[in-house]
Amino acid sequence: MFSRIARPASHGLIRGLSTTAQANARVAVLGASGGIGQPLSLLLKNSPLISNLTLYDIAHTPGVAADLSHIETRAKVTGYLGAEQLPESLKGADVVVIPAGVPRKPGMTRDDLFTTNASIVATLTEACAKHCPEAMICIISNPVNSTIPITSEVFKKHGVYNPNHIFGVTTLDIVRANTFVAELKGLDPARVNVPVVGGHAGKTIIPLISQSTPKVEFPQDQLEALIPRIQDAGTEVVKAKAGAGSATLSMAYAGARFVFSLLDAMNGKEGVIECSFVRSEETESPYFSTPLLLGKNGIEKNLGLGKLTAFEEKLVSEAMGELKASIKKGEDFIKSRK
Repeated sequence: MFSRIARPASHGLIRGLSTTAQANARVAVLGASGGIGQPLSLLLKNSPLISNLTLYDIAHTPGVAADLSHIETRAKVTGYLGAEQLPESLKGADVVVIPAGVPRKPGMTRDDLFTTNASIVATLTEACAKHCPEAMICIISNPVNSTIPITSEVFKKHGVYNPNHIFGVTTLDIVRANTFVAELKGLDPARVNVPVVGGHAGKTIIPLISQSTPKVEFPQDQLEALIPRIQDAGTEVVKAKAGAGSATLSMAYAGARFVFSLLDAMNGKEGVIECSFVRSEETESPYFSTPLLLGKNGIEKNLGLGKLTAFEEKLVSEAMGELKASIKKGEDFIKSRK
């Protein structure tokens, strides 16, 4: 049942179980009791890549950990509860995944989550900077366009900043693009790969349909309907859940997919490529999501934007103002934080 999630291959290959030999990663999930955290932790527990799974939250974590610990896979699960146990949950972590924060409700943008989630991410990443400074940090908490600059500034403050270790998880945008393109073209979505660049909110989400594998083409009117659907897919879920939350299950899948790719690369697998929102010099924006070649040290090489169509160039240009404003908002938050 879980074979497809266990390890996604990059660029359109079938996503199946990992055969990586070194499978002793220690992964911490901060916000493990929430709507994303629980299904994400379930998928991580299933992975042969992970030997220790530590779960942290401010409520219910011992119960979530006890529940998951009964699953017949090798990862040892430990639950940690409350601020005083946060340092212990991070001890020895190779990868930290942070889905903590409040979900969107109908009528809210990702930016509306800023004040609450910015404080949560700042507190959690400060603990990471102190207790596992070498770990790979994967931020799911929205707004990612601001929470990644927050994370970077926190690590800088503690003198342990490594831009190759800090990732904004935008994988859900790729997962959605793959699904929607596959539906329109009658393809197997497991074999479709659409790079999605830019950021992780509204018009900053830029699917590069021209670089899709396999190659697909759409008439301009269909393309102009498809792009907003991918950009606004999160809102589609928020509306459909009618106040009961935002995208949790698909986000958990996407988060697990990114973590498995990262672990594969850290274990020496070559050619692992995922898009992620990271520190970047590829555009005028100081942070930008592009395809990244992952390796033992996190980002091995930023593969950049590749060749864009005129339409895609326009989308990138139109995203810049909003993207840079969100980044500045995150940086300013840390500067003003006491």
